[in-house]
Amino acid sequence: MNISKINRIKIIELLKKTVISKLSNYKPETDNMPFHFRLLGRDRYALFSFIHSMNTTFGMSIWEQIAVILANGKNYIAKRQFDLLGQIDTKTEELIRKIHYNLREGIIDTDINKEVKQIRNSIKRGEELIDPDSRVDLFVKIKEEENYFDITSAKPNMKEFATLKLKLLRWTALRLSKDKTAKIYARLAIPYNPYHPGPYERWTLKGLYDLKNGEILVGEEFWNFVAGGDVYEELLDIFEDTGNELRDIIDKKFNEFRKL
Repeated sequence: MNISKINRIKIIELLKKTVISKLSNYKPETDNMPFHFRLLGRDRYALFSFIHSMNTTFGMSIWEQIAVILANGKNYIAKRQFDLLGQIDTKTEELIRKIHYNLREGIIDTDINKEVKQIRNSIKRGEELIDPDSRVDLFVKIKEEENYFDITSAKPNMKEFATLKLKLLRWTALRLSKDKTAKIYARLAIPYNPYHPGPYERWTLKGLYDLKNGEILVGEEFWNFVAGGDVYEELLDIFEDTGNELRDIIDKKFNEFRKL
């Protein structure tokens, strides 16, 4: 087992607490949706709405908290909702926008090492200021390597992919404005691959991300990376075991939906 017993317990307790809290406090949508209700049934729509609410909860915090537990278990420095302070000068801001535009237009090929080098050479030392892009979902430091993650949904659309790439470039500039020698990797993390067992195929913006150098980590790649070992299947088993423990509680709540 690569996930220690104590961390396994931490993850299980986190999942139980989250699900039980959601089940206890959740109330079906009160908005009148006559077409949905007539087509799907009020009870089925309430069930769908609850599952959607759970998905939102996972996206907002659960993935980050589990990642911190796993990373700390490897003695990495890990923090969630981390504020990356810095200041991007006008010249470097223009450079970032140019890189981003050229990538989107296919004028240049993506090469994250080259992009970071250009930003490193351009950036001026700045103050520790809050920037609109300062908030990082997950920070993991492995020895001298600093990893800044945006944990996104499994199927971002084209606009979201483009916006996220710009954010990663700006994170790089913010960090380097405080320390030009920092070994920084700004990455996109997708917690699971919806196309499994096939490869992740939603590269709707080909050439925007440097996949060869791990600018995007999907599912197993992400969890094994933050845990520093092969933990993915163990993590899935933890979710399954916890779900089995909560089965009666979940079924009881779902039965309430059927009475609507």
